[in-house]
This record gives sequence, structure tokens and C-alpha cells, in this order.
Amino acid sequence: MARQARAVQTRAGILENAAAVFQGKGYGATSLADVSAASGVTKGALYFHFDSKEALALAVIEAQHHRSISLGRALVEQNESGLRAALVMSFQLARQLRDDTVVRAGIRLTMEASSFSAPVREPYLEWMTAFEGYLRSAIAGGDVREDIDVGAVAHFIIPAFTGVQLVSEALTGRADIYDRVTQLWQFLLPALVPEQRWAELSGLPSRIRHEVIGAE
Repeated sequence: MARQARAVQTRAGILENAAAVFQGKGYGATSLADVSAASGVTKGALYFHFDSKEALALAVIEAQHHRSISLGRALVEQNESGLRAALVMSFQLARQLRDDTVVRAGIRLTMEASSFSAPVREPYLEWMTAFEGYLRSAIAGGDVREDIDVGAVAHFIIPAFTGVQLVSEALTGRADIYDRVTQLWQFLLPALVPEQRWAELSGLPSRIRHEVIGAE
């Protein structure tokens, strides 16, 4: 039992250190020797847990996605209203992209997945499904128009958020990501919110940003 616990701890440590290396150097420039040195483990110990660089990168992506999607599942369990949940989730993910090395590395690796033996599709698909659920809940609550195509909107929001955070990373190292996410929702909400709810909901992006991020 103690040996198993140490193995779990070692694997987690390797993932954290691998994330830092991948985030700093990118997939192509990272070697397993780099990860071994950063983790303080032998190459043999590294290969015991991950048999290739791609397997390690995919594990970082999986860890990143678990951290991020868990936030969304928690909102559902808390019975957060659909529109609020969508906005809260986007700002929470933006904060992870600023502050969490595993999340930052996982997103970078997902963007570099053309180097892998198979494309990485599952995170995008799961996020689209999650946002479809938020939108259906928002329609039921009267916060989103009944006539919208939830699939089409979810398939727009996820690529739009991806583009926003990538441009924010390229231009400011994500220093302005909260502003960009606020603007994204300010542009989207008029197309989603029923006219009779607009006065109440038009300021929602700024309010949610303050709740999740604070005064920053």
C-alpha cells in the first residue's frame, strides 16, 4: 500500500514538472531528459509511468481537462442557473489559464497536437456538450431565447473562447484575458438574451467577472 501511494505521488510530481517544462518550451523542444531532470527522477522511473513523450503530453492534457471540466460539473451540482454557469465557467477557466501551470501547459499542448499520432478532439467536444447543457438550462430559466440552436451556439462559443485566449496569450501573455472574456460575452449576450430580460442581464458579464475574479 505504501509503495502504491509513493507511485501515485511520483506520477503526480512528474506530471506537475512536465507541465512546467512543456509550458516553457513547447512539445517539440521538450525531451524526456528535460522532464526527468525537472522532476528529479531517473529516466527509468519516468518510463515506468510514461512510455513516451506523447503519452506524457496526453496525460498532462487529461489532467488539465479534468481540472477545468470539474469546475463546470460543480456548477451543475450547485444548480447554478444556465447562463450564469456559462459565464462563471468561462471566467474560472480564464483564471486557470493565468494561474495554473498544468492548465496552461495542457492548453498549449492541445494547440500543438498536430505533432501527435492522433488529433486531440475530446476536450473540445466535451466543452461543447457542457455549454449545450448550460444553454438548455438558460432557455428553461427564461434567460436565453427559446429559438436559438443550442448546438450551433455552443459550437461557436468554444472556438470563440479558444481564439480569445490564444490572441490574449500572443499579445499580452494573457494579462488582458479577463477584459477579452468580458468583451466576448458583451458581444454575444444581445444575440442570446430575450428582449424583456435585457435590462436585467446586460451587465451580467461585468458582475460575474467581479464575483469570480474580484477587482483585478
